[in-house]
Amino acid sequence: MSAEAADREAVSGSRPCTPPQASWFEFLLDPSLLEQHLQGPHPDPSPVQLIVQFLEQASKPSVNEQNQVQPPADNRRNRTLKLMALKVAAHLTWDLKVLEKGLTIPVLNMLLNELLCASRVPPGVKHVDLDLSTLPPTTAMAMLIYNRWSVAIRTIVLSSFPEKQTKPGPHQLNMMSLVQQEKELTENILSVLREQATDSIMVLEGALNIKKDFYVHTLRTLDLLAADPSTANGETESSTAGLRISADHLHCQVHYDLGGIYFQQGCSDPSVYEKAREHFRKLDSSPSLCCVDEQRLAGYWSACKTLTGASDPSESQHTPYGQISCFMRNHDYGALIEAFIRDNVTFSLPNSFRHSIELELLHKLQQGDRALEEVCHKLCVCNAVRDALEGGVLSVSFHQLLLKPSQNTISFLLEVCTRSVDKEHRSETNKRKMALFIKTVCNRLEDVSLAFMVSSHKLFMELLQDEEKKILMEQMRKSSATVNLSAKPLPSFYDIPASASVNISQLEQQLILSLDPRHIQQILIELHGMAERPFWRVNSKWEVPVDYVNVILAIKDNLTRDLVYILMAKGLHCISIKDFAHARQLFTACLELVTEFSPKLRQVMLNELLLMEVRGHEAGAAEGNMERPPPDLVSRVRGYLEMRIHDLPLRQIVGEECVVFMLNWRENEYLTLQVPQSLVNNNPYIKLGQLIASTCKELPGPKESRRTAKELWEVVVQICSVSSQHKRSSDGRVSLLKQRESSMVNEVTAEHISIWPSALANLQSVDVEAVVVTLKELVNYALSLNPNNQLWLCTQADIYFVTNQYSAAMHYYLQAGTVCSDYFTKPVPPDVYNDQVLKRMIKCCSLLNCHTQVAVLCQFLREVDYMTAFKALQEQNSHDSMDSFYDYIWDVTILEYLTYIHHKRGEGDKRQVAIKAIGQTELNSSNPEEVLQLAAQKRKKKFLQALAKLYF
Repeated sequence: MSAEAADREAVSGSRPCTPPQASWFEFLLDPSLLEQHLQGPHPDPSPVQLIVQFLEQASKPSVNEQNQVQPPADNRRNRTLKLMALKVAAHLTWDLKVLEKGLTIPVLNMLLNELLCASRVPPGVKHVDLDLSTLPPTTAMAMLIYNRWSVAIRTIVLSSFPEKQTKPGPHQLNMMSLVQQEKELTENILSVLREQATDSIMVLEGALNIKKDFYVHTLRTLDLLAADPSTANGETESSTAGLRISADHLHCQVHYDLGGIYFQQGCSDPSVYEKAREHFRKLDSSPSLCCVDEQRLAGYWSACKTLTGASDPSESQHTPYGQISCFMRNHDYGALIEAFIRDNVTFSLPNSFRHSIELELLHKLQQGDRALEEVCHKLCVCNAVRDALEGGVLSVSFHQLLLKPSQNTISFLLEVCTRSVDKEHRSETNKRKMALFIKTVCNRLEDVSLAFMVSSHKLFMELLQDEEKKILMEQMRKSSATVNLSAKPLPSFYDIPASASVNISQLEQQLILSLDPRHIQQILIELHGMAERPFWRVNSKWEVPVDYVNVILAIKDNLTRDLVYILMAKGLHCISIKDFAHARQLFTACLELVTEFSPKLRQVMLNELLLMEVRGHEAGAAEGNMERPPPDLVSRVRGYLEMRIHDLPLRQIVGEECVVFMLNWRENEYLTLQVPQSLVNNNPYIKLGQLIASTCKELPGPKESRRTAKELWEVVVQICSVSSQHKRSSDGRVSLLKQRESSMVNEVTAEHISIWPSALANLQSVDVEAVVVTLKELVNYALSLNPNNQLWLCTQADIYFVTNQYSAAMHYYLQAGTVCSDYFTKPVPPDVYNDQVLKRMIKCCSLLNCHTQVAVLCQFLREVDYMTAFKALQEQNSHDSMDSFYDYIWDVTILEYLTYIHHKRGEGDKRQVAIKAIGQTELNSSNPEEVLQLAAQKRKKKFLQALAKLYF
């Protein structure tokens, strides 16, 4: 395989996944494909999309020879398209929920009118005047589907509720006319059907008197209709061989629909609520017979009983709702709480209903009934556990309860948790959800004693994993009150009495979890009173820098050694997770301790406190707090850089981060003019920092002032060079690889690239791979700080381009254009999408086999590259959407070439698309130049937005 072929093979996995989508006309050419397509696992287009496409094509107006618009023709093509739409709906078993969700009201109205027509419902006759019992089964069922439909019944209900109006964005303005037309059409349909709502209700009421089964059309019966339309209706096979719908099933659906419309009408006539209640009551015993929304039904049922004031004495003994109502009426709140706890296992009551009960009692509490305070707290706990088991969001009231809970509240919470995941109903999913809930509770509790009450509970031990148990206390302490150690100095070691009542393993667990220095000290005192061993080894993850280990372990007193080691290890860990408050507590305590006996360790702790302050300030800046560091901190950083203490263990990272800190906050004057020359000569980090600061200062200057940039270049080259003793033998293959890597880096563009030397004196000594890795990391980090810097985005794109990651390169080239054009609503500046960038985008698309995209992009160049565009359009193995991109071509020469290519290949449909694109008046060459420019800009914008959706 050639190198070029290998490269193409390597990038094939990164090309955008655009599987071919079936077109509506394919099913028109071969109707047998439809059923095969619908039975696939994930058909694309989806069934509802196919219905839209079929009906849209069947309803397109035609134009006669006089160029007059005519209604859609009643020909074989259009009849077949309508039949296929009905067959797709039959595949969906006429599920109104699916059809309502996927189709607009005008489309669904058209579909169901076609069903009425195909089912031989007499035209021009009101449905209420027809006797359902005398009609063929499929005819009667078609009428019932139509009258049950959301426009006639459910949509009238839903459309009665106000909807928030969506304000169009700038890119939507050109579609407002189409949206307005559809809105007016929808309103017209709703207006007509509201007028006949009474007739629809009578039709459905009449269906409840029919006890025989019904039949609905299937794909097979619709094929029979198409084969013999004159005899296929009647009491023939097509009317009784469809999908059987039992009378009980249909009655359930009709009761639910009628209940809904009567409930909506009750707003203007309260007496109608009684009718709604009767229909819902007939569903209460057997809702499983039909696909109704049981939670919505429960809400209807509860509301109807409240509005009608009706109550059934036997109800409290049989239904969960009745039981709750009985407990509320009798003020039996103990039984109410028990019912809620049991429901956490059975899930019989909807969560919304449970919360409504809690809100009702909370309202009474706010009215002055103080006896309900404990009841409300317990219901809040029960509902929080239920929310957790359902994976929902915990309520605000529960979070408020955890701010200052009593010990009884936490005890009750643990009881509810235990009973809600009993052994018979303890699935793995429920156990993980409950474990997450317990962790959340621990993290929210500020009272450490209550947190320990939870962490020592049996459920905590069973559900949480060992690692979770270890880190939980650290997470919990973040929300606890901060201990001000400076206000109260640490007591001496033996001021706190030891207690032998707790065993060593429990104390060691507390030692691992605790972040309170005084508590850590107390635990160590107790442990040393029980056993004499090095407790700094209790947790293998406690680590201190190698530079400090010998100094700390040289401390003679075992207790002091353990305490210093553990305080430092925990403080370093807190810094790593950005918990600077606890790190400061731990380091301050350690500093106070070592000051008494070790000047060396005292300076070590001062250095670590400085590093913590530096990192804390940098972390704040990363989160958006750009306030300059206080002068005291800057002065301490300078003091560290200039410090000279012999025999003091120093960590390299402290010096590095101090220099970076000075650079980040542009302390360039100090680094370039004030830092002692002896430091520059002896400390390589200060030397590098000085060169970077000097180069930054000279960036706006003239060309002759770039001497410092050259010095910085030489230092960086030296850093990235391989020493002679580590060089590999320079055979021809390695030399060729070096040249290839070097040229690859040279192809990357970047800001301020002109200030660097244009050539390397000794290329063979440079580790180019290290340069590439460093460049990638640097650009990634820069973009994490400023993801909207268009120059850095272009650099990132270039890196992906030269490393053959073409899909990723397109992502960043497009992102660079996005940030400087307000998502392509404005023209991209020419200095961003210059010819070099555009040619790289063209190459990316070509290597991804997206050849139509190549042709469109060729128009963007300063001079249209017809050669590349024509070559791309000749490719037949294209992985993009081909003719769907033709609308983005404004160059008539390219469009004419497209018509020629498609004519030559016999691709009539695609040729028509190209001809339609050419025929647009705004592309007429006789137009003024500004009209042609406007047409080009409009297509550029839409094309780039389409590409962004594909590659983002």
